[in-house]
Amino acid sequence: MRGILSAVLAVAIAVAVAWWVAGLTGTVDATIAGYTIETTTPVAVLGVVVIGILLVLVLKLFGFVVTLPLRIGAWRAGRRRRAGEAASTRALVAIAAGDAGAARSEAARARRLLGDTAQTLLHAAEAARLAGREDEAAALFKLLAARKDAAFLGLRGLFRQAMAKEDWTEASRLAHEAEAVRPGAAWLRAERAQLAVRTGNWTQALASAGPGLDAAAFAVAALDQETDAARAMRMARRAWKDNPDFSPAAVAYARRLQAAGREAKALDVLRTTWKTAPHPDLATQALAPVTNPELRLKEGMRLVQSNPTHPESHFLLARLAMDAGLPEEARAHAARAQAAGMNQQRLWVLLADLEAGQHGDTEASRIAQSDALRRATLADADPGWRCEACGTPHPAWLPACPVCHAAGRITWGVAPRPRVIALSSE
Repeated sequence: MRGILSAVLAVAIAVAVAWWVAGLTGTVDATIAGYTIETTTPVAVLGVVVIGILLVLVLKLFGFVVTLPLRIGAWRAGRRRRAGEAASTRALVAIAAGDAGAARSEAARARRLLGDTAQTLLHAAEAARLAGREDEAAALFKLLAARKDAAFLGLRGLFRQAMAKEDWTEASRLAHEAEAVRPGAAWLRAERAQLAVRTGNWTQALASAGPGLDAAAFAVAALDQETDAARAMRMARRAWKDNPDFSPAAVAYARRLQAAGREAKALDVLRTTWKTAPHPDLATQALAPVTNPELRLKEGMRLVQSNPTHPESHFLLARLAMDAGLPEEARAHAARAQAAGMNQQRLWVLLADLEAGQHGDTEASRIAQSDALRRATLADADPGWRCEACGTPHPAWLPACPVCHAAGRITWGVAPRPRVIALSSE
């Protein structure tokens, strides 16, 4: 409705103006190059309007002709840009799909159409890496690193290549450069922590540890690299306070307390961890200063007071009682460990050793030993240190798995039983 009203209004104005011009009286005389033109005023006005319109049209035509090459160039540039962006998108899709040939082809086309932009260089570099052309990828990453607007992308690519080649010196240099370009980048922090893990620089790993990284594990590992005894004590205390259930942290802290002559505090630390997370290494550290078997049994009793009913507590006391020459007490604790849910190979091996030590080489003793060892073969596996990432067992705790290099993933526990798949006879 508004458009109709506007059109009607415009027509009305035009008619009014035409009516007004038609009503003008008088004549207009003009002399041009000796020629005299005489006409009425309305016709003169109409002529001026027509001449003005023709002049505007001529100027527009002239402008169009003059700017035509620029227009053609802009059209071609736009078409080239759209084709380059389409090729860049196809290259990205091919990289995501793992199609190395298509990725390299489309990346090269995008680079040819768009030039060496940050996007085309990155896609070309990633396509080269996908195709296994590491030298070509390195050259492209270096071009990226030389650009102010994309230096971090180039340094990141070069860093990944250095890490893959285990060139720790080059990786460290690139990490420092990347830090200067983009300080505090979360990705770089995690990668620097991983670099520190691979090189065994646990102090640097601790400094770089962030969310998702086990700072307590790094702190325990860094203790052996700390030359300042006071600082090492503070680090050990912090690691244990951060994760009191982490037995390596408790053992490391207790060891330094014992070295400083603070035996009571060391035992308190070990008992605190034993209360929530009993572990054989805690007992080993608590009993390390004691050599007499009877005194070791007494110290073991003091240790397990914080968690006396746990199977690990009864098993420890059974082993210590056997070493102290108290077979009946050892059997009682072994029975309590079994009643508390322990059915592991080490328990049945201990019972076999008890039988051999108490009754010697008799027929009944041999039968009892054989029965215990048979039960051991059917019992649950003993707990141990194992990498959660790759499943590799380890004889002792390590801050990082030497097989898969996962940091903070070595935990204590029983390996899962292998799945048994029943095969149908049909």
